[in-house]
Amino acid sequence: MRLLKSLAMAAFIALLSAPLWALELVMVEQDGCVYCELWNEQISEIYPKTAEGKFAPLRRVDLFELDESGVAFERGVNFTPTFVVVDDGRELTRLEGYPGEDFFWFLLTKMLTETTSFTPEGS
Repeated sequence: MRLLKSLAMAAFIALLSAPLWALELVMVEQDGCVYCELWNEQISEIYPKTAEGKFAPLRRVDLFELDESGVAFERGVNFTPTFVVVDDGRELTRLEGYPGEDFFWFLLTKMLTETTSFTPEGS
């Protein structure tokens, strides 16, 4: 009986620690990454307020903790930042590097519209 209770508790905790959304944008970053800092300065504050951010909430993952992320990456992550569109823990597409504010929004919107049901505002 104790084993059953322990298993039930472990399953419950696992469910609580999982993201509440199926679709997310995973940002793989590392300490000292200049382009990660630039993204933080230019994008991070506004991202959750955008249509893209509401559709694919951001989750940050350290480059050296990928195994604990719960994401099935299609291939290794070698650059930071790397932005990965993830659905139910599975990689759909990615953007390696940060190309600057204007190109980031264009490329992110393109990635989302090509791999998900996302429709940009004004379309």
